[in-house]
Amino acid sequence: MDEIAILDARLEPVARGARLERLCSGAVWGEGPVWISEDDSVLWSDIPNNRMLRWSARDGMTVWREAAEFTNGHVRDLNGDLLHCSHGLRAIVRTRLSAKGLDASRRDEIVVDRHEGRRLNSPNDVVVRSDGTIWFTDPPYGILSDREGHKSPSEQDANHVFCFDPKTGHLHAASALVEEPNGLAFSPDESVLYVSDTSAALRADGGGNHRIVAFDVNGVSLSNFRVVADVSPGLPDGFRVDRHGWLYISSADSVQVLLPDGTCLGRIAVPEKVGNLTFGGKLRNQLYIAASTSLYRITLDTEGVQRP
Repeated sequence: MDEIAILDARLEPVARGARLERLCSGAVWGEGPVWISEDDSVLWSDIPNNRMLRWSARDGMTVWREAAEFTNGHVRDLNGDLLHCSHGLRAIVRTRLSAKGLDASRRDEIVVDRHEGRRLNSPNDVVVRSDGTIWFTDPPYGILSDREGHKSPSEQDANHVFCFDPKTGHLHAASALVEEPNGLAFSPDESVLYVSDTSAALRADGGGNHRIVAFDVNGVSLSNFRVVADVSPGLPDGFRVDRHGWLYISSADSVQVLLPDGTCLGRIAVPEKVGNLTFGGKLRNQLYIAASTSLYRITLDTEGVQRP
């Protein structure tokens, strides 16, 4: 396990025999991988190139969609639709699942793009709770320049973690306590929402945050804000949670595996800066890692809790 630094013996049975594979390369900056169980593939975004890529063992890497409006994070909805965080549209958008699967040429639908009449900043990452509510982060990264969106002034009074309830159509500002919210994921029982704060990303003075925080979930509201861990080197961009409740978190040189109390169990070394990751495969035991130019995979003896 040359690629895995075991810092706590509890990680040993999960990582035993695991090897990191580079599946493909060719992106500028990859983000938001999502497992597509219908055809055993991974979709992810190459944000600066404004496109979405696809990888499968059968087809290798292909371009799934051009002119993707700078999508970032993705997740499957309860009905199998694909939800995208669109920097370009400043919205959560939906690709409908049809009998033929997810069609890249099918026109997307806007799920939500405004809060109290004002445009969102640039939704970054998204998760769906088992009650159907859609939770997402809204930092300013996609409106700061034209590299990952369209440069525009912010219309929001803060960078919120939002909860959208499709049943009522109401978008609820769940918290403004995270300076620049980025990735997010629920604990296995959905009682805790973890959020990464990456406000250090654009700070030239070395300040800002590079940490994981947690909230208790109360309906569409969040409470009991606390810091789980500071993550270094680099920033904790995207992350996912396994059936143990462990957090698999991106950083500049590895995927770090943390307990809910912030204890680091170990690090999976990755030769490029890690953006986002997701569990996939038929057993949901394969960790797919979008890291800078490439897509990687490592098979672990665990199971991701997010939907396929």
